[in-house]
Amino acid sequence: MLQNIPLFSSLGEAELASLSNKVITRQFPRNTVIINEGDHSDSLYIINSGSVKVFLSDNEGKEVILNTQGTGEYFGELALLDSQPRSASVITTEKSSLSIISKADFEAFLEKHPEANLKIMRGIIKRLRLLSEDVKSLALMDVYGRVARVLLQLAKEKGGTLVINQGMTQQDIASRVGASREMVSRILKDLKTGGYIEVKDRVITIKEKLPHGW
Repeated sequence: MLQNIPLFSSLGEAELASLSNKVITRQFPRNTVIINEGDHSDSLYIINSGSVKVFLSDNEGKEVILNTQGTGEYFGELALLDSQPRSASVITTEKSSLSIISKADFEAFLEKHPEANLKIMRGIIKRLRLLSEDVKSLALMDVYGRVARVLLQLAKEKGGTLVINQGMTQQDIASRVGASREMVSRILKDLKTGGYIEVKDRVITIKEKLPHGW
């Protein structure tokens, strides 16, 4: 399992085996909060099955979605490196199985395999570069560009077709791109009318290459 996670993909077989011995797996029902923004928790979570939503919220209940993640992805990695409060909240969007590595077990692994430090740091740097691209898109792209980018980020190839089956609502997408639900609705409607996408039971299929502009 760990060798398919970008954070650990550079580790050797012996290192992967050693780290795997420290993993515990738990099952979580849908709509379970795994992490609360501001919590002092210290574990990395790997999604074996299911999906989660990473988000920020204020005292009035307003929410901004930072990311949605599915099988094979991970979250909480910064807690392995520092003791700062969690920077975002994470909730399951369906029944999920998560593998967990605690900071204490991770540090014990690094003491035994110090050469793994640099390999893992490369994985974290790659993640930070992707985050920088997300910030750049919010700052420089128009709403359509941000919507198109999110659709392509979330899409997985299935039978030669790109499919988004995470059950995202128009409001979810709007929160992700920092726009109104009405604007996202108009963009998706035009993409459907143009034959670029198909939406059925909250599953989005990208049928044609998305246009450069709207």
